[in-house]
Amino acid sequence: MANARLAEVVADAKAAGVTCQTEMTISIPYQGIIEAATKHGCDVIFMASHGRRGLESLLVGSETQRELTHCRIPVLVYR
Repeated sequence: MANARLAEVVADAKAAGVTCQTEMTISIPYQGIIEAATKHGCDVIFMASHGRRGLESLLVGSETQRELTHCRIPVLVYR
């Protein structure tokens, strides 16, 4: 299923004239992102945030928050 979704993303990018490269991992999400960014020599990671606050944030958790606390590469968060 993930490969099919990645193929859709690549097709959409190609149709829009955008170069796109994908990579899939089975790691814990924040760890996989850090590993991929390090592997590809990225100088920034761009992530979106749902903007959850309070108890909901504590219960659901936040991959973006984990990224911010574990990553040495700068992370730009869009909320």
